[in-house]
Amino acid sequence: MSAPAAGAATSALAAVARFNAAFDARDVDAVMAAMTPDCVFEDTTPPDGRRHTGHDAVRAVWEELFTGTPDGVFTSEEVFAAGDRVVSRWRYSWGGPGGGHVRGVDVFTVRNGLVAEKLAYVKG
Repeated sequence: MSAPAAGAATSALAAVARFNAAFDARDVDAVMAAMTPDCVFEDTTPPDGRRHTGHDAVRAVWEELFTGTPDGVFTSEEVFAAGDRVVSRWRYSWGGPGGGHVRGVDVFTVRNGLVAEKLAYVKG
């Protein structure tokens, strides 16, 4: 791997780590500070997901998620980068010990040290 690509991957991983730390803290302001103003989030609504564009639309999704599942927890299983793209495998659990879970993948695009795009996919 060439030095510029390695640097881009390192920078992209750092940007997604900041995003994930804010997300794990359920801090919507910090999550949005980790995203570009023209950010895009594609959720996991079947069959193809819904696309949310821009700070206001994406913020509304995070607020709804955090309010609707106050006990929800994302656990990262693996994260790797290729240039400005980051892939994260995760497990999302809710409802405590007797609750449920899903497993999925996020594909991030990072631009200028911020998450520009988060595309989410779920198994099952």
